[in-house]
Amino acid sequence: MRKDVFEERHPYGPAVGRLVGCLSGLPGIGRKSAERLAHHLLHCPADDALALASAIQDVRSSVHACKNCFNLTEGDVCGICRDSRRDPAVVCVVEQPRDLLAIEASGAFPGVYHVLGGRISPLSGVGPDDLTIDALVSRVRRQNVRELVMATNPTLEGDGTALFISNLLAGDSVRITRLARGIASGSVLEFANKEMLADAMRGRQSF
Repeated sequence: MRKDVFEERHPYGPAVGRLVGCLSGLPGIGRKSAERLAHHLLHCPADDALALASAIQDVRSSVHACKNCFNLTEGDVCGICRDSRRDPAVVCVVEQPRDLLAIEASGAFPGVYHVLGGRISPLSGVGPDDLTIDALVSRVRRQNVRELVMATNPTLEGDGTALFISNLLAGDSVRITRLARGIASGSVLEFANKEMLADAMRGRQSF
């Protein structure tokens, strides 16, 4: 990204303007919040500000997709895939890593995950080839997956993605289930509470 994309004119000079512009480009951060964060970084101990910059640099250089499930990890395989207490024959399919974190917080799922990297959205130019669907189908067949829990978001596009995957695996022996509709249609997993997710996971049903 060019450095001038978020650059703004600022009374304190171009360096502060760039910082405010970059901060205001973050999700949920408006102009006023960006100004407050910039002032904090200007007045906090230099070591704290540099530690933040170093953490951002480290996470960008060391975090990548798990080779097995496409969750975020610093190694070749994520901690969940390496956990011998997990049932590798039960795979929960989610759109994004943050959805995985939301389900993990419920403490109700004993299996492993597969992160699609999004959902099929023709209007946004996202098709099946842009997601990890082929890798999921191969994984189901290669690892003798017993159950596939479709935990895509309960939206039109999320349901369409789940239906597309279930059609691809219609001739396989894997059982395909989905989260019970304890989660309201149109909502997003990231913002569901633990109890709602736990009830939905325990009450999953055939797709």
